[in-house]
Amino acid sequence: MTYEVPRIEGEEFATSSDTEDGFPLWEVFVRQRRGLSHVHCGSLHAPDAETALQAARDVYTRRQEGVSIWVVPSAAISSFEPEEAMDYYEASAKEYRHATHYEIPEEVGQM
Repeated sequence: MTYEVPRIEGEEFATSSDTEDGFPLWEVFVRQRRGLSHVHCGSLHAPDAETALQAARDVYTRRQEGVSIWVVPSAAISSFEPEEAMDYYEASAKEYRHATHYEIPEEVGQM
């Protein structure tokens, strides 16, 4: 079974010419046990999703410690840099949720 890198209209993913060793970069997420979340555990280069899954299994779950593996093309992940974080958080900040806007009576003491 062969998997292709998903294509989203208007988005460009890494191609073989974009990477040093000729293969796109994949991010690997492993779920240790049922009921837990998948956790990012590393990255690897592979030509396609099937090869990335096999390599992730060999590299990140050698001792049978994972029950599920996800591989995602790195170019498909959207993020922001730490310098831009305040722009994202300030837009959604609701000041009334912070305790700094409430007065604590002196009888209560220190909280």
